[in-house]
Amino acid sequence: MKAVELRFSDTNSANDSSGKTWGLDGSLFWVMVGGGSFSVALLLVLFSALHCGLTSSILVSVVPIAASLAYVFGFRQGKPAGYDIDLLDTCLNGSGLTPNTPPTLRHPLASNDYVAH
Repeated sequence: MKAVELRFSDTNSANDSSGKTWGLDGSLFWVMVGGGSFSVALLLVLFSALHCGLTSSILVSVVPIAASLAYVFGFRQGKPAGYDIDLLDTCLNGSGLTPNTPPTLRHPLASNDYVAH
């Protein structure tokens, strides 16, 4: 009988990581960069182009960076993948895997009009 050789192959079955940038998981760094860039652009447009006051321009331009910070650290950083989408779906549609009312247990052959005397 001929000996059968075992075939070995690299599977790389370790968890894949999307990496970290400045402590932020995956591509969350780009969400922060986008929020910061939009805040600076909004500040420049309000203060320079539209001649709004500096204080009011700063107060309005803080909103995009605050929103991106809230999104990143509230719904994405350190949470499982898809947490933000699942939370939004639950808020809009309610829970999908559990019944809305608990089922009433009764014997399948029991009738409702039987009265014990």
